[in-house]
Amino acid sequence: MTNSSPELQGNKLVEKADYDLIKGDFTPEEALEILNYLIDKKINFHELKTFSTEIRFGQVHEKSVKRTEELKQSKTAIKELIQLAEEKGKTLRLKSSVTIEFL
Repeated sequence: MTNSSPELQGNKLVEKADYDLIKGDFTPEEALEILNYLIDKKINFHELKTFSTEIRFGQVHEKSVKRTEELKQSKTAIKELIQLAEEKGKTLRLKSSVTIEFL
């Protein structure tokens, strides 16, 4: 984790922290399992948000619908890339971090 202490810019508090979510070398099978799990959870989050918005307000949550499609496309591309690595007998290095920033 990288963390910077809070700063005051004007009258606005700005704080930022970075966290490693995935960091390591994995077999193609492990990489696919990890990435599918993360992407599936994100897809589920956006599908539930869309469903909830439709039920409560009778409207489509456009951002979530768009993001769901983007994630599904990424999932397909990632699966193809990992299949190629498996065919070539390669190990994969995955790195993923999240940055949290007060705005």
